[in-house]
Amino acid sequence: MKNRFSLLIVAGLLASILFSASAPVGAAKTGQKSVKLELIGRYVSAAGAESAAEIVAYDKVNKQLFVVNAEANSVDIVDIDDPYQPGFVKSLDMSPFGAGVNSVAVCDNAVAIVVEAEVKQEPGSVVFYSTYKDKFTGVIEVGAGPDMVTFTRNCNFAVVANEGEPDDDYVNDPLGTVTIIRLPWSVEFVEKSKVTHLDFTAYNDVDLDPSIRIFGPNASVAQDLEPEYITTRGNIAYVAMQENNAMAVINLRKGIILDLVGLGYKDHMLEGNALDASNRDGAINIQNWPVLGAYQPDAIAAFRSEGRTYIVSANEGDARDYDGFSEEVRVKDLVLDPTAFPDAADLQEDENLGRLKTTTAFGDTDGDGDHDVIYSYGARSFSIWNGSGELVWDSGDQFARITAEEAPLIFNSNGVPQDFDGRSDDKGAEPESVVVGKAYGRTYAFIGLERTGGVMVYDVSDPESPVFIEYVLTYDPATEPFVDISPEGMAFVKASQSPTAKPLLVVSHEITGTVVIFQLNRVRR
Repeated sequence: MKNRFSLLIVAGLLASILFSASAPVGAAKTGQKSVKLELIGRYVSAAGAESAAEIVAYDKVNKQLFVVNAEANSVDIVDIDDPYQPGFVKSLDMSPFGAGVNSVAVCDNAVAIVVEAEVKQEPGSVVFYSTYKDKFTGVIEVGAGPDMVTFTRNCNFAVVANEGEPDDDYVNDPLGTVTIIRLPWSVEFVEKSKVTHLDFTAYNDVDLDPSIRIFGPNASVAQDLEPEYITTRGNIAYVAMQENNAMAVINLRKGIILDLVGLGYKDHMLEGNALDASNRDGAINIQNWPVLGAYQPDAIAAFRSEGRTYIVSANEGDARDYDGFSEEVRVKDLVLDPTAFPDAADLQEDENLGRLKTTTAFGDTDGDGDHDVIYSYGARSFSIWNGSGELVWDSGDQFARITAEEAPLIFNSNGVPQDFDGRSDDKGAEPESVVVGKAYGRTYAFIGLERTGGVMVYDVSDPESPVFIEYVLTYDPATEPFVDISPEGMAFVKASQSPTAKPLLVVSHEITGTVVIFQLNRVRR
């Protein structure tokens, strides 16, 4: 995943406008809690460094965690048979297979690990390991820049999102692809798998939804699309393409792309969609602004409700910012259309919209050289979409208002009070990771906030009317050490597979190299 910010903080402190923008869909109701997260264990990587605990996966057979340690180019195995005292078992060295490990997934006794090549624009690898045999069992070549791997629930398929990012000069821009690996009956024979590589060249000459962001210099659609994250339900995979504000729908059994969906834009002028847009106003200032936010999800997770598939997205947002090409600019540096923005001078003050990061790639709708629309990156929320990619519900400005009330010292920060309000001009709290799980007869979504930190918990049993349950931080910013900063990965453990016989939520933190284990306790109504 991207957006790895500096360890200096830790060291120093220890649907679419199609073109019509979407309104807030539904409003969460605050009701009685049905679960409460209890922190029961913490694992601290031996490296204790940035990127030492990124993605995490759970092995239900051996009661172990597999944790991506990108700092060491390894996957650490952590025993949680006693989750109150997690214990390091060993590391799986990925250096023989590539230059950087990005993701890990576990299904029964099979472990899949994706590793990018020394040159990121060259094919990467998915490395398989057997927990039963305690050994590597095979390597399968995938596309350029593999960023995420997942299994289908029945373990029949492993699916890899190959982002295909360009080099820094934006000269070598490989295709973004998805690799489908139909596995044999045992991971020991993984090299006998049937492998299908899907690209998006069929969309090169197709009129796309205008909310799909295609804008890389000299790039075809197939080069520009960058698969980031995958979730599956049955034989269908949903693929988020963050920079493109798009989602692909894929039939895994047939090995075909069924649809490419634009996710639209969020109108921050509408009630319930406010944001704090400035890091120079010295205060929490959540209000409506004439801005359209691209949803641009990072992590996504699928679940079923009343026989229908839904996808939950963590709407982090991301810009393209390379040496050879950058779309990123601040609103104060735009030339705004005087008709669309008669109050442009006031809007472009630093304490208003001037500091907000926006794009030069879109916004001049009539081609006259000025901007008629202001866009921002990410929706600062989580959303629920139906299986066709249509917006069902969005949390609006709830994350901003909840964190402002419950953690005001670290509002829109890098998780520390000294950086208060420091991310308001960018993407706010940056919801990045998400998992969905069932507990005590209800379905819950857990959303990790990469910048402000902590986990939002919602009951999504009714996808059209989710209920906010709680916001969980593992420390008090006013008095305690900042031990768990930047949740990057999550794993949900069902009660039937848990060492405590109660559901667990495991959260890995990129900046502090820590993994925390929460137990979900039932709160009776």
